[in-house]
Amino acid sequence: MAFAETFSDQEQFHAWLLENGYPELAALSSAIRGSDEAFNWLMQHRFFHLAAFDGAVDKQVKAKMWLIEHQFVLLASLADAVNNEPEAITWFGNQELAIFLYVAQKIRAFRESQTYDYHKKRF
Repeated sequence: MAFAETFSDQEQFHAWLLENGYPELAALSSAIRGSDEAFNWLMQHRFFHLAAFDGAVDKQVKAKMWLIEHQFVLLASLADAVNNEPEAITWFGNQELAIFLYVAQKIRAFRESQTYDYHKKRF
């Protein structure tokens, strides 16, 4: 829940992640927000699956395929849900995984309210 709330412009959740042993989720939130530094941190600390998720959220096919090939199907499906893919949304609903739908909705709402730089680093 704290990760999802980092997309609500409430800095205390980002700080909470950092202070409570979840620096990778704080970095992921920052990467999704467009931070190259956070993306690089994920790569340097071997959180390749989270860096790939960031790319998949940006509809990078190569990143999504990497997630699937390395058996991070849940993250690939979450990226699809962020991108409003009906199959992913239905699957999470059928599996009673509403928390993931909430996370997807929070990221989607944040992204829809932003202007993105098309030069963002590719996975």
